[in-house]
Amino acid sequence: MKVENAVFPQPEQAMAFFGGAEDGPFVMVNLLKFKPKAEYADGSDAHLTGAEAYARYGEEVRKLVEGLGGKIRYSGHVTGLLLGEVEELWDMVALAEYPSLEAFRNMAMSPQMAAIEHHRKAGLAGQLNIRTKPGLGF
Repeated sequence: MKVENAVFPQPEQAMAFFGGAEDGPFVMVNLLKFKPKAEYADGSDAHLTGAEAYARYGEEVRKLVEGLGGKIRYSGHVTGLLLGEVEELWDMVALAEYPSLEAFRNMAMSPQMAAIEHHRKAGLAGQLNIRTKPGLGF
């Protein structure tokens, strides 16, 4: 299995994801890896860690998610690995529930998201976003 963190999806990934069929609510699993130090394009806030810069983004995203009827279900720091093997662990896991693919798309393309994206870019070394649906009943 190849694992590759990214900060932004490739155009073909985004088109496939957002072009999928609408099938109601889903939970996005976010596996986050932070930069040691924040890297703002204008050089500001160089004293911040990547996690601190991302926290600025995270707080505003929470408001956006809740505003569209979603919810941040969980966020926590990764503290260990019991099973499997990865070259480097992620720093944090966050679970965000969205009411629909359309709602997520609207949020991702909104001016409000564009206004906070610089915090995400400054703090994030890479991530995986995994869309999930309720399944097997356990």
